[in-house]
Amino acid sequence: MNKLQPSATAALEGALQDGMTLAVGGFGLSGIPADLIEAVRDSGVKDLTVVSNNMGVDGKGLGVLIEAGQVRKVIASYVGENKLFAEQYLAGKLEVEFTPQGTLAERLRAAGAGIPAFYTKTGVGTLVAEGKPHEEFDGETFVQERAIKADIALVRAHTADTDGNLTYRFTARNFNPVVATAGVLTIAEAEVIVTPGELDPNHIVTPGVFVQRLVQATARVKDIEQRTVRQRTAAAGAEALAV
Repeated sequence: MNKLQPSATAALEGALQDGMTLAVGGFGLSGIPADLIEAVRDSGVKDLTVVSNNMGVDGKGLGVLIEAGQVRKVIASYVGENKLFAEQYLAGKLEVEFTPQGTLAERLRAAGAGIPAFYTKTGVGTLVAEGKPHEEFDGETFVQERAIKADIALVRAHTADTDGNLTYRFTARNFNPVVATAGVLTIAEAEVIVTPGELDPNHIVTPGVFVQRLVQATARVKDIEQRTVRQRTAAAGAEALAV
């Protein structure tokens, strides 16, 4: 099976339909599958349910799908950086299911592990738990959370081999590994693609069995939501050496 596709558009060909659920890796703008997100936008598919840690920012990341009016519902843990998202939500144009961050990660992981539901203390006694089954274990109350199985999972890796084995780099190893296991169809974009056998098996995070399609990521500037810098101080003794 040839998993490597010539472009992000080709990787999504025949897979997208209106009303689908998409799980998307990344944390803010870090580790997002930008090429695949833009290909979804360009496809014109609509009424999507998007599962992600957050929805990017205005005009970047998953924010482009919000701008294009392609999203019906969002399942996320944080949405504070996207003004248009907030406007659509407050106007009743967008359905939102807020999920605690750890619970969201576990709901995705559970889907990949074949676990339909689990119990957690997180959210008990809050709006998050309303309408969900509760059970008592060892004298404490827990709320049931259902696994999230997506029609399509979109992920970003640093290095992949053509068999679909994936490794991640630094902060980009955030929601990508759990998203990769949660899709009926998982599509990965990778910065570096090598031949089978070049990746150390001990370093592989996502086994290729979870990945059906693969595309070479285009080189681009990696956006940062909020860049915070400070004046660099001189190293100790540097001034004395300069005299």
